[in-house]
Amino acid sequence: MSNLLRFKRSQDQIDNMDHSYEEIRKATVDILSGRENSSYTPNQFVHLRIGVAEVIQKRDRSTPDPYPREAQLSRNDQDLFQEVFWDLFRQNIITLGTSGDPNASYPWFRVSSFGKQVLVNDEVYFFHDLTSYEKIIRENIPEIDEITLFYLKEAMQAFIVGCRLSSAVMLGVALEYSLESLYDVIKENAAHSAHFQSVSKEQTLLRKFNKFKQKLNEKKSDLPKELKEDLDTNLDMIVSLIRNYRNESGHPNGKVISREQCYVNLQLFIPCCKKIYELMSYYKQ
Repeated sequence: MSNLLRFKRSQDQIDNMDHSYEEIRKATVDILSGRENSSYTPNQFVHLRIGVAEVIQKRDRSTPDPYPREAQLSRNDQDLFQEVFWDLFRQNIITLGTSGDPNASYPWFRVSSFGKQVLVNDEVYFFHDLTSYEKIIRENIPEIDEITLFYLKEAMQAFIVGCRLSSAVMLGVALEYSLESLYDVIKENAAHSAHFQSVSKEQTLLRKFNKFKQKLNEKKSDLPKELKEDLDTNLDMIVSLIRNYRNESGHPNGKVISREQCYVNLQLFIPCCKKIYELMSYYKQ
């Protein structure tokens, strides 16, 4: 068998490979965000599907095909792409019709104003349902406790059904529980408990955290380099998340946040909680 024939057979095997939902979704999102280019403008269902096939093909192949053919998705991948497309529609990432509405219905579509805000950041966590959100959380915070995770999943579920206030409250409860767990760990550490003892004297979640932040900054020079990385950014984000949940006096603020902000908060919680658990690990030593 010639080397060329072997090569073509290996490329045929690659072309017929099935991919996961997440791989199909990632390729779709990268096209919609402009991070990947395709042969057709992605404003029709079929044109987007062809683009996804091209991106998948490019990512699968370690060497270019000297006899390139039109990229095609396997039957299984076509079914998954259809799921991805309508999931993005349900999540308001895309909407039907084109700009100016000359083609107002399917198969024409465009990225929504909400979708543009979501897709602009290539480092954003992409989750589309309860399972994918939990997967991202467990990947980033393997040691997360089940109680915190329970409230996070409730927050995500509330977001999915459009209960944004409920989502904010559940996210706040998850944050409050994580912080209290951190304070308890420090109390058990004889080498550090005295320095942080004033934290427990504060009566509200926000005041308690601000006091903790102050005492932590006083010892910041003693922290390991990797723990100090992005510490201030995450501490500030935690303050922002608390204010979405409680006011200065410690009462629920009842503020209804936008869908966009709700989605962002669900994302922001992940690096914030990860930093809380890194602090827990440090103070358990």
